[in-house]
Amino acid sequence: MARKLGRTTDVRLALLRSLATDLIIHERLETTEAKAKELRSVVDKMITLGKRGDLHARRQAASYLYSKEASETEDVVQKLFSDIATRYEERQGGYTRVLKLGPRRGDGAKMAVIELV
Repeated sequence: MARKLGRTTDVRLALLRSLATDLIIHERLETTEAKAKELRSVVDKMITLGKRGDLHARRQAASYLYSKEASETEDVVQKLFSDIATRYEERQGGYTRVLKLGPRRGDGAKMAVIELV
């Protein structure tokens, strides 16, 4: 069963879309442990789409990810398909790593870093 993260369905899905987009751009994020663990499956599915590489997979990824610029020359979907997917061509899943940090100072929430392997 998926974590609800204390949010309604539409807000939770928007949060995961935003985090997935940012993780593909920056390749490393610091967030709460629960969000990182939930984000792991979403990003793994996006990278699997990138490895498929056909037009339908590209359109599926484009419909899920927010359209942001990854750099001056490419957007998020281009980076996913050209850079990240080719990096994991030989790897059969497990594209992300979650490293636990200490509690957050303000509210004591468990923090973690999620990064692409």
